[in-house]
Amino acid sequence: MTVATADDAFLAQIEPLRRELTAHCYRMVGSVHEAEDLVQETYLRAWRARDQFEERSSLRTWLYRIATNTCLTALRGAQRRPLPTGVGGPSPDARATLATDTDMPWLEPLPDTVVWSNAAPDPAEDVVTRDSVRLAFVAALQYLTAQQRAVVLLCDVLKWRAREAADALEVSVAAVNSSLQRARAQLAKVDAADVERLDNADDRVRDLLSRYVAAFESYDVTGIVALLTEDVVWEMPPFTSWFVGADAVRGLVEDQCPASAPGDMRMVPTSANGLPVLAVYERDEDGVHRAFQLQQLTVTAGGVSHVTCYFDTSLFAKFGLASELPPVP
Repeated sequence: MTVATADDAFLAQIEPLRRELTAHCYRMVGSVHEAEDLVQETYLRAWRARDQFEERSSLRTWLYRIATNTCLTALRGAQRRPLPTGVGGPSPDARATLATDTDMPWLEPLPDTVVWSNAAPDPAEDVVTRDSVRLAFVAALQYLTAQQRAVVLLCDVLKWRAREAADALEVSVAAVNSSLQRARAQLAKVDAADVERLDNADDRVRDLLSRYVAAFESYDVTGIVALLTEDVVWEMPPFTSWFVGADAVRGLVEDQCPASAPGDMRMVPTSANGLPVLAVYERDEDGVHRAFQLQQLTVTAGGVSHVTCYFDTSLFAKFGLASELPPVP
């Protein structure tokens, strides 16, 4: 086999792992932008070290080891990526001026198409992967140290033994077990309400989303509020202000939303972190609907219980979404 042929074979082996490595890096850093860059760096490091791969472990395990340490290097001195609900208490007045922090590196959504554009070969593996990138879990990971994140992902998500994780991180088994104990205690505090969410395939979700889109696009504030739970949580990074309760959301939409009439907003459905997402386009003065925000919804049997609105319009490209919509025929 020639060197060129061997190199091609190596690339062919590692490329199918890109999606799961992207999910792994995303769980570590909380950003789809950074995750894709870190996977690229992982592949570059693997390429440079390909002659050192001794096949004492699988190629997949070797790449995860490189990816994890690449993320740990990137996280040195980096700020955690929270959501507004993780920064402070809810704001008491939805009609007051909204506080914002554009310097904070906020948690980003992970488009489902990045990881699941093709059907998973093993349904059981697919379930584990979806659970491991759910938004509440990734948000909770942000409260752990970088090493704790790595340990819990290697041991609890990838199901590595403590010795394997210790070897990958070049620490003792005792250090791994200690980090794992602290991490599990912190993650146990993840809001239990997340388990009440309905699966996207549930007919009730599709029906509610259809009515939600119709209410937003017709600027029917009463209709929007009727689809929310009484204790709904609404947050909007980079705004640090967040709100609890359907009444608060009514005030927010009536006073803070730039829409004022039917047709001002249009929505395009997509998904991220296993949750439904609605890409919102706002009508500008020239009549063109341009990218405005992404609304990520948690839907329960009682209605929409949580809405996270992302105002970073650079995320639209990550979802494969257009920056503006064509006129309605």
